[in-house]
This record gives sequence, C-alpha cells and structure tokens, in this order.
Amino acid sequence: MATSDILDFEKQDGLITAVVQDHQTQRVLMVGYMNREAFDKTVSTGHVTFYSRSRQKLWTKGETSGHFLLLKSIATDCDADALLVQAEPIGPGVCHNGYESCFYRSLKGGDWEEQDTKVYNTDEVYGAKK
Repeated sequence: MATSDILDFEKQDGLITAVVQDHQTQRVLMVGYMNREAFDKTVSTGHVTFYSRSRQKLWTKGETSGHFLLLKSIATDCDADALLVQAEPIGPGVCHNGYESCFYRSLKGGDWEEQDTKVYNTDEVYGAKK
C-alpha cells in the first residue's frame, strides 16, 4: 500500500488541506493544499511541498525565499481528508508577508489587528514590488 492510499483526495477535487505546525513550539505556521503528487514529494524529499491552486502547479515551501519547511511528521484526521504536518521551519519566517506565521492577525473588538512583528524584509527576499 502506498503511503497516500488511505487519504481522501476526492472530497476536495483532488486536494487535501494541510495545516503546518512548528514541531517544537506547536504554533500553526500556515495552511496549504496538497494533491497526491505534492504529498508523495513531501514524504520522499522531506521538504514540505504543496499544490498551488492559483498557479496550478506544485511548489516547495522555500524554493523562492530559502525559508524551507523540513518534514518531521504527518498525521491525518479521522476522515483522512486533512493533514497535520509537523515541520522544522528553516529561516526567520514562513509567511510571504514577512512574519513567522501566516496567522499574525487576531480579531479584537471587531477589527483585525497585527499581533506579531515582521521577522524579515520581504523586499530583500522576494524583490521590491512594482
């Protein structure tokens, strides 16, 4: 049996939601989507890989920024249609907006407030936006 055989990729049109958590701090870093190929590549390479819904292709976290996610473990839920990926983040942050986590805003009194400080300069990593 292949490692992805029990996973239900059909519920969400070939994709599975993947919640990524820092394996040491337990902080949720990001949420992405994996198709079977992204899952298999993640398992075989140890670098967390996703399927980009907007670009319609695989992408390995860190391929542009150098801020990789090294796979530590993967668990699935009872319905086998979602994943909890525990990873070691390499680099100062996971979020493409410059934060440690993509979950840097919290709802306070009806407004979204940034709760974290940026940990890297996005212009230096991705180039200045024009």
